[in-house]
Amino acid sequence: MNSFLRNLAAHRLQLTRERASTLQVNVGRLCNLACRHCHVDAGPARTEIMDRQTMEAVIDFARRNSFAVIDITGGAPELVPGITYLLEQAAALAPAVMLRSNLLALAEQSAGNIAELCRRRKITIVASFPATNRGQTEAQRGSGVWEKSIAMLKKLNEAGYGVPGTGLNLFLVSNPAGAFLPVDQCAAEKKFRADLARKWGIRFTGLFTFANMPLGRFKAWLEQSGNYGPYMEKLAASFNPATVAGLMCRSLINVSWDGCLYDCDFNMAAGIPYSGRPVHVSEVREAWEGIPVATGDHCLACTAGAGFT
Repeated sequence: MNSFLRNLAAHRLQLTRERASTLQVNVGRLCNLACRHCHVDAGPARTEIMDRQTMEAVIDFARRNSFAVIDITGGAPELVPGITYLLEQAAALAPAVMLRSNLLALAEQSAGNIAELCRRRKITIVASFPATNRGQTEAQRGSGVWEKSIAMLKKLNEAGYGVPGTGLNLFLVSNPAGAFLPVDQCAAEKKFRADLARKWGIRFTGLFTFANMPLGRFKAWLEQSGNYGPYMEKLAASFNPATVAGLMCRSLINVSWDGCLYDCDFNMAAGIPYSGRPVHVSEVREAWEGIPVATGDHCLACTAGAGFT
């Protein structure tokens, strides 16, 4: 029994799947950045990307299940060939579509039409933006990232993103720079709004603050720096049973770049398959309900403090 399951048992809780309302599609590990906190270990040298045949299988799965939300993530989804096709199809199949972006990939010339497609289809953009200062941001994401991120946020605002009344949602995501839990989300959002508006005139719809997952590149950093044990102890000590009912893995199903199913993107990174065995999206007609969610020690990051719901 892993440490997460022990915490559930101590509070007499179980984690089982409900009806899946969100389809999360991880289109690959190729990325133009190699962020220190990345749980999938994405980077410029990665070759794992979703091909057109797998995209078609994902689209067929979405068509059969009537998801409320389709969430496109990576890596940097903008770098995957055929991503515009997947976005167009997703927008026709779900009331809400989200594109997770690091902002720089969206700004690249090769991805110039993606921002316009998102605007036309009213696709929500969820952008990684760790902090409102250059030092903290570049310590996590790399040198030169700061100015390009600010410039892209301004362009998105000019296109209507983050502007009330346009229907174009722009959410920011902030992760801590080190082996500690995120600050209060409401307080962080207030600070981000004030700083970005005052210094650059930037607006956004909302902010999410999430704990870093002890997986991938972040796990490697924790181990190399001697912080893995203390970080896991901190996550376990911060277990909040009130978060369990709203955990995203209960109502989300993840499809990886190769078409295999997982309970969430974190289980995909950890190699823990949906239903306990490898299942391809083409083999399943609908997401199963009532089965236990596969778990690992990393799940403690989803239930620490305010949680990751």
